Amino acid sequence: MSNALGLAAVTAVLRDLLNNGLIDASVGDVTVSALAPDKITVDNGDSTQLNVFLYQVTPNQGWRNVGLPSVDAAGTARLSNPPLALDLHYLLTAYGAAEFEAEILLGYAMQVMHENPVLTRASIRNSLSPGPVAGGILPPALQTLTAAELADQIEQIKIVPQALSTEEISRLWTAFGAHYRPTAGYQASVVLIEGRKATRPALPVRVRQLFAVPLLDPHVDTVTAQDGKPIVASSTLVAEGERLLHVPMEVVVGGLPATIAERSDTRLVVSMPAGLPAGVQSLQVKHQFDFDTPDEPHRGLESNVVAFVLHPVFGGLTLNPAPSGTGPYTGQARVTVDPVPARAQRIALLLNRTTPATPSSYAFTANRRASDAAPVLVPIRNVARGEYFVRIQVDGAESPLDLDPASSGFGPKVTI
Repeated sequence: MSNALGLAAVTAVLRDLLNNGLIDASVGDVTVSALAPDKITVDNGDSTQLNVFLYQVTPNQGWRNVGLPSVDAAGTARLSNPPLALDLHYLLTAYGAAEFEAEILLGYAMQVMHENPVLTRASIRNSLSPGPVAGGILPPALQTLTAAELADQIEQIKIVPQALSTEEISRLWTAFGAHYRPTAGYQASVVLIEGRKATRPALPVRVRQLFAVPLLDPHVDTVTAQDGKPIVASSTLVAEGERLLHVPMEVVVGGLPATIAERSDTRLVVSMPAGLPAGVQSLQVKHQFDFDTPDEPHRGLESNVVAFVLHPVFGGLTLNPAPSGTGPYTGQARVTVDPVPARAQRIALLLNRTTPATPSSYAFTANRRASDAAPVLVPIRNVARGEYFVRIQVDGAESPLDLDPASSGFGPKVTI
């Protein structure tokens, strides 16, 4: 690979190639330069001059996807140095003092470019090498370019003509701020610039294994409780769908692995993981692949994520002070909830009269707690005395309420 001096090295080789070609053609005293067009002044002396100018650099389409510089997980050690691949665009311009001089000069120059479509490694070394001339005698710029390593890059540089439209040429010379001269466009491709930072390459692959697996991704349609009731922390979940069965596999509930009790291609029965807070949770089926490299399951196909509501369970409340008299009750309720809510969750106590009365319902928000282990305390104000159905609401998920008269657990209820 070349280095950052590659662009200047290509220009220097082209200038040397044109200079040698014009000398061999015996076209007379001609100056070959590599300057910006606005830096060239020929109006006074009307000297004969040929100029090669790098006016644009573009990414090479064939090499640009080779890769990007990569680092390790810590972001400190460099793992690879993919090359920066560039195409160089040149303008070849002829300046002449008399009639036809510029045209003749441009014709010879284009013939030289045509007969040298590839910059060979030998020609690059000859152009940039000091040769018999002592390094101290060479111009400082040329002394620097000898270290460009252009001749050592994996691809040789090709020179191809470019057709420039009248509009493109007009815009270029307007941008140069110079008078137009006979011009031809060329592209030099490709210059590969590689970094020199130390890398830490990985070890070679010892054993190659290829596995073909069918693309049968699992799909979950519904998630319900096995007993048909609202899903609570003690529920057993039933996931129904298609293509669920696989070996090995995993069911993730709320981000935690769940134990699979029964499995089939259309139905999975799993236990609820411990520690999930009440609220919206999710279930996902993950199929894994055992490639024996290493001997552990690898990540494979994953199902869609199905959301369900994990309802809290009301465990009772204690009123402080205890209700007395007949007037409206004001005090504080200490509520027991399963699972224990996190301190950041919003908790509300919902009361509904068991008999027709006005007002018929109340909703009170719990005080903010200092930690997850702190008790749930709900201030209650001006509650009419009577019997109430009671529910606890955690982040919008309400505790189940049994209103079936045939059920022995009719309620839960509280008397205030």
